[in-house]
Amino acid sequence: MKTEKIVSKSLRKIWQKWSIGFKLMPLIILVGFFKYFSHRFGLEIMELNALFTSLVAGTIFLIGFLIKGVLSDYKESEKIPSDLSASLMSLFDDTYTIFKSKNFDGALQFMEYQKSFIILLIDWFYKKERTKLILEKISLMNDYFIELDKLGVQANYIIKMKNEQNSLRKMVLRIDTIRATEFVSSAYAIVQAMGFLIIGALLMMRIEPFYASLFFTLLVTFLISYMFLLIRDLDNPFDYSVNGESGTEISLKPIHDLQNALKNFK
Repeated sequence: MKTEKIVSKSLRKIWQKWSIGFKLMPLIILVGFFKYFSHRFGLEIMELNALFTSLVAGTIFLIGFLIKGVLSDYKESEKIPSDLSASLMSLFDDTYTIFKSKNFDGALQFMEYQKSFIILLIDWFYKKERTKLILEKISLMNDYFIELDKLGVQANYIIKMKNEQNSLRKMVLRIDTIRATEFVSSAYAIVQAMGFLIIGALLMMRIEPFYASLFFTLLVTFLISYMFLLIRDLDNPFDYSVNGESGTEISLKPIHDLQNALKNFK
């Protein structure tokens, strides 16, 4: 049983590392077929020249520009799940402190509300819930703050919890913006167009011997296509509804750990 888990974990890691490469295999096979067809029927009517190498260099430059842009957002996004978990845990700790010191039923109800909110939040990451509902749930925390204030809870506790509530709202809105916004769509379009031109030119370009031509055609096709798909994947690191928590998606482990820690908390 333990061996099966190790093998399964290893296969999962390999898939996460090379998932984009595996997805490109049908394209590579198709390009290889067209290259052979072009060579077999004498459709290689172009010669390698400096203009073509300039086109490849320009495409690589644009790919570098896109990677630099999406990586800055990606590095920022990596912090969000842990920050969300920290805010939720801080809110829960303050509520638990109030409950233990004052024995307020309202505080106990608020703790249960927070547990259900974490479940709802994970569903929202997978696009099973709408952003509007999450924001409404965050705003409904005000009802509990009002009850705690009426019961005489110290103002500094309520202010601190209000700050955590505001942090939660900001992070949810930030995630929603990242998911809805595409980084410089016109840059994606020009890179995609240049990629098609390069692949098309390689199919019609005569390089001797043929096997060297086939090798470089497949290699350039793989590299350009791989980098394009990688950038598109990095551009939305919260796309769990399609890919789950694998590949380049940001790990939700801090939130899952918090949910498991509070599941049996009494």
